[in-house]
Amino acid sequence: MRIVVALGGNALLRRGEPMTAENQQTNIRRAAGAIAILAQDHDLIIVHGNGPQVGLLALQAEAYKGVQPYPLDVLNAETEGMIGYLIEQELRNQLPDRQIVTLLTQVEVDANDPAFTHPTKPIGSIYTQAEAEQLAAERGWAILPDRGYANAPDGDAYRRVVPSPEPRRILELATIQVLVRAGALVICGGGGGIPVVTTPTGGIRGIEAVIDKDLAAALLATSLGADALLLLTDVDAVYTHWGTATAQPLHHISPAQLRCYSFAPGSMAPKVEAVCRFVEQTGGMAGIGRLEDAAAILTGQAGTWVQ
Repeated sequence: MRIVVALGGNALLRRGEPMTAENQQTNIRRAAGAIAILAQDHDLIIVHGNGPQVGLLALQAEAYKGVQPYPLDVLNAETEGMIGYLIEQELRNQLPDRQIVTLLTQVEVDANDPAFTHPTKPIGSIYTQAEAEQLAAERGWAILPDRGYANAPDGDAYRRVVPSPEPRRILELATIQVLVRAGALVICGGGGGIPVVTTPTGGIRGIEAVIDKDLAAALLATSLGADALLLLTDVDAVYTHWGTATAQPLHHISPAQLRCYSFAPGSMAPKVEAVCRFVEQTGGMAGIGRLEDAAAILTGQAGTWVQ
């Protein structure tokens, strides 16, 4: 099978962990172990999140007052290289006979996408409401509650949010196809890809946004004719009424049934939308669940299995 696997930023850096290089390497080593099992029998294309990492780079950039902070498209490119390098190295250690390559990936968006006036994509660290409101006032940030952070006291978990426009076209798609046909395990579309727009003269330029990596992964999987799409994160399944006493996991479900429920924007909602789009457009299967359950999700024995 040809499978697109999307690793959530929180699968690579667990919630509440300091964003140290050592912590990220430890978690990526764990992720590589789960991916290596799948790679023994399937052709894989890996997409990864970058929300915590791009937020950290944005904070670091603001600390240097000698220049204007680097825009999000540049920071996204930096995280593609950094995280891709770490994933590639760990996979090479576990799959020494496999060709593995990391590809910087540009993804076209619409400059007039309404997302630019309604930021929803969380990046960076978790803050208390008081901390987040202070940072928003000081830095001009948009902030929202992080509904996916179940361990926060009384829901007191907030993050910076930025525009997340729809991915429309993957510029490096033909290159990815060549690499996959050659048998390479490709790491691409990191952080949803580097957001770019087409200029009136037909050129491209970066834009200040972060693309949702799950929607980008669905576009990539559809464009590549993949058989399956796996979205791997730090929760074991999609739940109804998440964070409440009546929360229930959803296991085997169709896109039509899944669309009957509501999920948190910027968290589970784009994952659900991504798997629904892929299954509806291709007739393939998709799954959402924990990184360590990847092989079981593929066979419908764990996570949320959508078809």
